[in-house]
Amino acid sequence: MVSFQTNVTALVAENNLSMNQQAESQAITRLTSGYRINSSGDDAAGLSVANKYRSDTAELTQGVQNANDGISQSQIVDGGLNNISNILDRMKTLATESATDTFTGDRNILDNEYQTLIGELDRQATNIGLNSGGSLNKVLSVYIGGGSDATVSVDLSGAAVDSTSLGVNGGDITSASDATTAIGAIETAVGNLGIAQGAVGAGENDLNYAVNLANSQISSYSAADSAIRDANVATEASNLSRTQALSQASVAALAQANSMPQTVLKLLQ
Repeated sequence: MVSFQTNVTALVAENNLSMNQQAESQAITRLTSGYRINSSGDDAAGLSVANKYRSDTAELTQGVQNANDGISQSQIVDGGLNNISNILDRMKTLATESATDTFTGDRNILDNEYQTLIGELDRQATNIGLNSGGSLNKVLSVYIGGGSDATVSVDLSGAAVDSTSLGVNGGDITSASDATTAIGAIETAVGNLGIAQGAVGAGENDLNYAVNLANSQISSYSAADSAIRDANVATEASNLSRTQALSQASVAALAQANSMPQTVLKLLQ
């Protein structure tokens, strides 16, 4: 039907022009931001899933830092334990020297160094936090994230290495018999120290394994987030070219549609 009041063709062209301009604007927004989802309206369900992945990635990233801090602390402790092992070696050397009846020197001199070493052993045990009741002489919980079981436990509750815990306090080597007793105590201490070193090493290994898993999860979550949130540049560039051409065509078509009522006037001539 031909009508002066309603130009249906122009209305259709105008509606198509509006949709094409919206699509063109969306393609430009996605290309300039790099994201397919720039507002909740773009993909509400997808945004919710992508946000969960991004949140999990943030948690795991800090969890990896927590674990690496724990590994560094374990390495510091392990270095201190190695030094305590050296102290026990020296104490055993002194005790062995004093334990023989053929020793003709002054055992008090040997014992003075021996007692000094016991004091140094206690000082170092305190400094690395593994004296009895020390800051690390407990079950340490390291939060990693990545699931329902989000923490790694490092049990150092039985890893105290002060002289009392190792069983070398109170002894002396001022006589051959006392020195022999001290040798037995030191041998026990070396075994106890080995247990502590094993606990520290096991905890460090557990943290390394946790870091490997967390890094793998970070990669997977980041990839999943990217698949949902990020724009496909090739697709959006193609969409931009298509919508620009359609917008130009819509403008030309709208101009033609607006001129149609003028053509109807010829029927009245």
